[in-house]
Amino acid sequence: MSQFKNLSKNRIDSIDILRGIVMVIMALDHVRDFFHEKAFTEDPLNIETTTPILFFTRFITHFCAPTFVFLSGTSIFLQSLRKSKTELTKFLIKRGLWLILVEVCIISLALTFDYQYGIIFLQVIFVIGLSMIILAGLIHLPFKIILTIGLVIVLGHNLLDIVEFAPGFKTNFWWDLSHRARFSIYPIAEGHNLVILYAFLPWLGLMILGYCFGIFFTEKYNAQQRGSILLKIGASVIAFFIILRAINIYGDFPWTSQKTAFNTFLAFIRVNKYPPSLLFMCLTIGIGILALPLLEKSKNGITNFFKTFGRVAFFYYIVHWFTLRIITLIYFYINGHNEAFALDLYKNIPFKYIVPADGIELKYVYMIWFFVIFSLYPLCKWYDKYKTNHPEKWWLSYL
Repeated sequence: MSQFKNLSKNRIDSIDILRGIVMVIMALDHVRDFFHEKAFTEDPLNIETTTPILFFTRFITHFCAPTFVFLSGTSIFLQSLRKSKTELTKFLIKRGLWLILVEVCIISLALTFDYQYGIIFLQVIFVIGLSMIILAGLIHLPFKIILTIGLVIVLGHNLLDIVEFAPGFKTNFWWDLSHRARFSIYPIAEGHNLVILYAFLPWLGLMILGYCFGIFFTEKYNAQQRGSILLKIGASVIAFFIILRAINIYGDFPWTSQKTAFNTFLAFIRVNKYPPSLLFMCLTIGIGILALPLLEKSKNGITNFFKTFGRVAFFYYIVHWFTLRIITLIYFYINGHNEAFALDLYKNIPFKYIVPADGIELKYVYMIWFFVIFSLYPLCKWYDKYKTNHPEKWWLSYL
């Protein structure tokens, strides 16, 4: 990538702002998971039982994981502009292994508050780490081949559904890990289970395309050219989504007409995240790409607010989990429960100190979300400043 030059600061800002926006929205979904009165009893995307505000409270958070994974690939491309391929390969392998370790040891603990690790979750941090390790090898290939591999995975991974839905098909660990991952549970030792939430193959393809997308943030393209290209790409991806979804034969589970036009619209945009379908990725990434040219032109207090979270996204991701779980712990004891009740409850759900019957209304979910975001902002602001002022501390690049 030596033919490409480093980007200017404002281009990096647009990526950080978008990343920060989705990280803030992400916290809303996690607050809803832990606190909403129907979080453990109903699917917020079930058109028969949901409400419009509950549907879109969940739906808007669909943009978080794909945008974060896609932009992670873009960030890797940007690093390739200032690191040799050997340096970048070593970094990706080490960071990938570190992310997998964090997922297993830290995030799983934050989710369950179970120090005995009865359940270990493999989520988005795991697939990002594994994808980085694979990308460490792919970056040595010509750019066009890398792009082709990404397109083949993203456009073609839903062909595996044909195999999966064939009569007599039986899933297994490797199939779930690579493609299916619908909260599959696998025992790994007595009293310890592994839960696969994210299948790495489609997310790998998305990260590869994000890596290739980074070319538009080099000096090869000025702001006007880049903005025009990104608008065309984003609009084309959305148009592709609409056409393919309307055809209704590939790229996701089929949709059907509902009792009202509005509900039919909800069915049309209700796309599958576990695992992420082609149409899920098109809808979310298409809108994200459209947002980037607008964010590149924006610089104000609001964008600076989101940029802070985007610049320390991984740090914020870890801290926000523990913040939420401390709040659930406090709420648990305020409601008169004790440790014995928590242990008994843990036999039925994998999250200690969360009682489904004690859930709150959606308006209070939003209040807790605001509290979490604004309480964490000063800490993220401090960490961003600390990280910027201490470039000699190599370990900061891993957090």
